[in-house]
Amino acid sequence: MAVIALVDDDQNILTSVSMTLEAEGFEVRKYHDGLEAWTDMSNDNLPDLAVFDIKMPRMDGMDLLTKVRQISQMPVIFLTSKDDEIDEVLGLRMGADDYIKKPFSQRLLVERIKALLRRGAADEKPIEEREPEDAPIQRGSLVMDPMRHSVTWKGEPVSLTVTEFLLLHSLAVRPGFVKSRDQLMDLAYSDQVYVDDRTIDSHIKRLRKKMRNADNEFGAIETLYGIGYRYTEE
Repeated sequence: MAVIALVDDDQNILTSVSMTLEAEGFEVRKYHDGLEAWTDMSNDNLPDLAVFDIKMPRMDGMDLLTKVRQISQMPVIFLTSKDDEIDEVLGLRMGADDYIKKPFSQRLLVERIKALLRRGAADEKPIEEREPEDAPIQRGSLVMDPMRHSVTWKGEPVSLTVTEFLLLHSLAVRPGFVKSRDQLMDLAYSDQVYVDDRTIDSHIKRLRKKMRNADNEFGAIETLYGIGYRYTEE
């Protein structure tokens, strides 16, 4: 049974999300602010994964992540209610594994948690035991390893969120084939989560930006206006 730390100053979120996670078989530790969580975690009581709100009294999610990263690389998901992407980008650069905006689908949060836990477990799994769809792929300058959630472009590592990884992998598996936005939404989100076209476009925009940080001439993801996206090997 994986242990999940849930850190949020909103009691309604603590109650409802913990009930959902417990129904999925997780053990949940609830904390009302970052200081309370850090006091427990720093006493050698680390969970398998943590979900941090960003805005909290006494110690916010950013400060808590900074302290946690000094002693552990456990997966961390940020919850953010801000429209501005600054906190999201900063959080990912500081070492968060993913983020979800409030209000959020609890089903989506559960799937993100499961994906990150699978990624962590893959570090101990021999290559010969992997399923075919989990095998590493190479498309031109791109190398992706789904089981380890690793991406490199021209040998440079690129850090992607779970959703960004899923989108890139879906496109790269079949270079030259067009994926519509609906197809990409079905891949990235469960059928219980409503998103619109702009959500996928935003993910693709952030994905391209991260790839261009490794190579400012990156252009492997093509937009076919009114149709969708495709990957072209470089």
